[in-house]
Amino acid sequence: MSKKGDLINAHYDGYLVEDGSQFYCSRSDKAGHPQWFVLGVGQVIKGLDIGMMDMCPGEKRKITVPSALAFGEKGKGPVPPNATVVFEVEVLSVTRGPRSMEAFGRIDVDKDKSLSKAEVKEYLKVEYEKGGKLHDDEFYDKIIADIFHKNDQDKDGIISANEYNIYKHDEL
Repeated sequence: MSKKGDLINAHYDGYLVEDGSQFYCSRSDKAGHPQWFVLGVGQVIKGLDIGMMDMCPGEKRKITVPSALAFGEKGKGPVPPNATVVFEVEVLSVTRGPRSMEAFGRIDVDKDKSLSKAEVKEYLKVEYEKGGKLHDDEFYDKIIADIFHKNDQDKDGIISANEYNIYKHDEL
């Protein structure tokens, strides 16, 4: 079941409540790839961070999100200001969130207090293979690119303990 800090892979379609028109479809945007994000940390709108808690892989859910937890007074792109939206969500996978410092220690194989792309890739491979899911390098490379784009704040090609520990509460 998904919880704050978990790595989620999901498809989601967004609709305006006002007229039912679709403003987003993950199956057609970004070459149809499902979206990867860490749940509960602001990588998606707050309404999805809340509404996708406690979901299991394979589960589908319709989440109605009020404007204040969606795109607010300004709106965004095709979503007008103050719009209530509905997302139809399908969770494809939930991976234990790699955000505790305990997890950091498991990923940091060479114990240099930073995560290389190779270390993160190997960790993901092991986690996926536990569930019996084998994927090619291209699959992992796309995930790695997204993870480093979102988390390697200084763009030095590694994720430091400080960049990794988004909760800022436990120590190495």
